[in-house]
Amino acid sequence: MTIPNIITLFRFLLVPAVVFALITQEVDWAFAGFLAAGVSDAVDGFIARQFDQRSELGAYLDPIADKLLLVSVFVVLGYMGHLPLWLVVAAVSRDALIVGGVVLSTVMGNPVPMKPLLVSKANTLVQILLAALVLASLALSFTPGIVYSGLVYLSGLLTVASGAAYLVSWIKHMGGYVDTGTPQGRD
Repeated sequence: MTIPNIITLFRFLLVPAVVFALITQEVDWAFAGFLAAGVSDAVDGFIARQFDQRSELGAYLDPIADKLLLVSVFVVLGYMGHLPLWLVVAAVSRDALIVGGVVLSTVMGNPVPMKPLLVSKANTLVQILLAALVLASLALSFTPGIVYSGLVYLSGLLTVASGAAYLVSWIKHMGGYVDTGTPQGRD
């Protein structure tokens, strides 16, 4: 077990703590936990790269920990009325679509290589910024204003675009197409 993997496991433990803090109206603790998760994500990535402690386990655990925290925070903030429900449903549905596609392709013996798309990275960044802004506004008692609205709509747009891009990529993969767009024969 590498140090980055231990730090990632710490992020898994932060998920129920952040959710509990939100549900019990301890928004300052929720915001602090969300920030701690962000810092720990940067630290474990830095250690993994700088000290050659990358591992296959870490390659799977790291994005799962990040996504679990982000989805959990989105769901709770949506339930509490701090995020629009349409956005929460879109974000969770997109993630379910991706996980379902990966599981189905694996069960069918044609596993999808795990590589995030640029639009997906942009989507995750905007979702993190939106969640952080909402948590900060709750913890520090300020109105996020137009920045909130912009991030909500940008997040919605990127969520749909990312989901569509993954769906197209998955359909091509399952159909045996390579990047050139030509069918690849199967034996």
